Amino acid sequence: MRRKITVIGGGNVGATTALFLAEKNLGNVVLTDIVEDMPQGKALDMLETGPLHRYHGIITGTNDYADMAGSDLVIVTAGLPRKPGMSRSDLLEMNAKIVREVCRNIKEYAPDSIVVIVSNPLDIMCWVARETTGFEKHRVFGMAGVLDTSRMRAFIAEAADCHAADVTCMVLGGHGDSMVPITSTTSVSGVPLSDLLSQDRIDAIVERTRKGGGEIVKLLKTGSAFYAPAASVVEMTESILLDGKRVLPCAALLDGEYGISGCYIGVPVKLGSRGIEQVIEMKLSSAELSALRKSATAVRRDIEALTALGE
Repeated sequence: MRRKITVIGGGNVGATTALFLAEKNLGNVVLTDIVEDMPQGKALDMLETGPLHRYHGIITGTNDYADMAGSDLVIVTAGLPRKPGMSRSDLLEMNAKIVREVCRNIKEYAPDSIVVIVSNPLDIMCWVARETTGFEKHRVFGMAGVLDTSRMRAFIAEAADCHAADVTCMVLGGHGDSMVPITSTTSVSGVPLSDLLSQDRIDAIVERTRKGGGEIVKLLKTGSAFYAPAASVVEMTESILLDGKRVLPCAALLDGEYGISGCYIGVPVKLGSRGIEQVIEMKLSSAELSALRKSATAVRRDIEALTALGE
């Protein structure tokens, strides 16, 4: 029996995610959006691509949340995108309303699903999703670190003139300017990054990684990144649906790990059929641990600001 995956939000991120899911033959895909007929049109276009790209499955577009019933996994991409000069925090109030409405419907129609949040501001939207659904914390988490890590790997490969697949690194923390690229364990096929690049170049890569999303927003002018975000959430989905036990950086609700409790923050987790099966506490330098806790403090401030708004 094929698995059922619902993608909520038919914009660039959601539609690209649906296409990548279909191409990997991970299950039947439901693409839903409030814009009348738009997800139906995109889903039909993807279905007609199947014979050419050799994938098989049912791809459905809908405006009715009820069509997500029976979903094994729900990916939430709904929300307003960033515009030039806008931070993720600027999206806080507007996207919280959207995610709450979406998650009320997930709770009603797909109460047994695993929920992966992509909407920004990512860490706070994860908190909103769990508060709204009431699901166990291992079933509600966010895509952020996989994307940020992929960006860092690409930048390192470019600077070191090597294959990106050989770069091993990890980006933790909040999905924003306070993210924490971990350079102490970064390597290229086991060779420490410091043996390949000067500290100045490493520092420049760290800064570019932190600003990676904003760099694309500035270039596009009318939207934000969608290819790499979609690929990142599909990477997570594959590990969940195939019980892959991949260790990936995701936004997880912590309960004392790294000395952090009560908020979502990017950390390494093991992803399997139950969702987050383990939060892994990797050894960090004192500076990295301090930066991670500082990032968590920034996320808590946004949660408090949202709570004060009555959202």
